[in-house]
Amino acid sequence: MYILIFIFIFLFGITIGSFLNVVIYRFNTGFPVVKGRSMCMSCGHKLKWYELIPLLSYLLQSGKCRVCKAPISKQYFFVELLTGLMFVFIGLHFLQALFISSLLFAFLFFIFVFLFSLLIIISVYDIRHKIIPDKLVFIFDVSAFLVIFVNYTTANPLFVLPSVMDLLSGPLFAMPFALLWLISKGKWMGLGDAKLMLGLGWMLGPVLSLPSVILSFWIGAVVSLFVMFLSKKKKINMKTEIPFAPFLIIGAFIVFLFNIDIVALSGLFHF
Repeated sequence: MYILIFIFIFLFGITIGSFLNVVIYRFNTGFPVVKGRSMCMSCGHKLKWYELIPLLSYLLQSGKCRVCKAPISKQYFFVELLTGLMFVFIGLHFLQALFISSLLFAFLFFIFVFLFSLLIIISVYDIRHKIIPDKLVFIFDVSAFLVIFVNYTTANPLFVLPSVMDLLSGPLFAMPFALLWLISKGKWMGLGDAKLMLGLGWMLGPVLSLPSVILSFWIGAVVSLFVMFLSKKKKINMKTEIPFAPFLIIGAFIVFLFNIDIVALSGLFHF
């Protein structure tokens, strides 16, 4: 039974991932996000229903438009797959809640798939345009602030009054990023990263936020060096602007899934 539930969750996730692609491509372009049929960006061909099946349509069409044969961005496929897997991992994270109550599971599940779906949009948009949209990060920050009133670690009580540290975790962890932006005049860090960290601090709380930030810098350093050394065009160097939001979000997701606190993180260096 649980296998069927998670198959459904994955299928639901890749369907939402298809919608996230629409938001990423249409946001701030003047095109309506929720209205209008999807079309090929090369020839304008309006896509049929069988050309919009998540994952399958891309594979069956070999990543090309069925009419003009222009290549379709790999982003469509990977965002759909990533969203489906993300939904499954979040479902597994709250598996204990499913044993207690299906309504409790659904409540916690939908809260966090909404938050991390927003983060996928922000992450991919930052990769494409090197900017974090204020509207999207504002929605995330407000939603993350409301989460501090939800007790998602135990079943009872479901709603709690946050502690002072829970309330301050967002501003406290956003402040260093804002200072880096201010001191460097935007050369080291964008202000959007500070705005994003405000919501991540509230979502993760004071215990998980610090290891999340540390992990983000580790991942960012490793990926940046890897990309720099493997770049064939030699256009990537130490001065190249690399979006940091994806690394913040990856670090937050890993810490969220595995409840990695600073003690657990430091234990990685004990042999």
